Amino acid sequence: MIIRKVAEDDKPQWLALWAAYNAFYGREGPTALAPEITDATWHRFFDPAEPVHALVAEVDERVVGFAHFLFHRSTIFLSPVCYLQDLFTSEEARGRGVATALIEGASGVAAAAGSKRIDWQTHETNSRARMLYDRLADRSGFIIYRKALEPR
Repeated sequence: MIIRKVAEDDKPQWLALWAAYNAFYGREGPTALAPEITDATWHRFFDPAEPVHALVAEVDERVVGFAHFLFHRSTIFLSPVCYLQDLFTSEEARGRGVATALIEGASGVAAAAGSKRIDWQTHETNSRARMLYDRLADRSGFIIYRKALEPR
């Protein structure tokens, strides 16, 4: 298994994983992401002005997982904090250490950038992922709230 930065040539394989990831979270059919969001997300990975990054896991020349993460400022650290926004592996790659390797890869990039912490979240019903996350990290104890806003 190789963990590496995403490359332009990875787009077809990444798109298939991205579609499966979004379907997992119910973003398909009428609730699917607009194509321009997918396009913008892909282009951000290659724009040096963007704080968004992507790693992929490659096995036998196939992309079997991804980690998308970004850096943001914090009011409690001088250094940036890394937020692991998306983590996904193909069904056949699960249980083979791919997600762990992607988290460790993102953690390494974050540490090299001076981050003291990497944060992520998952849905409370994602019990399989939560078993892994409980082994790799501490739960923060915080509850996330979300309020939709209307453009002004």
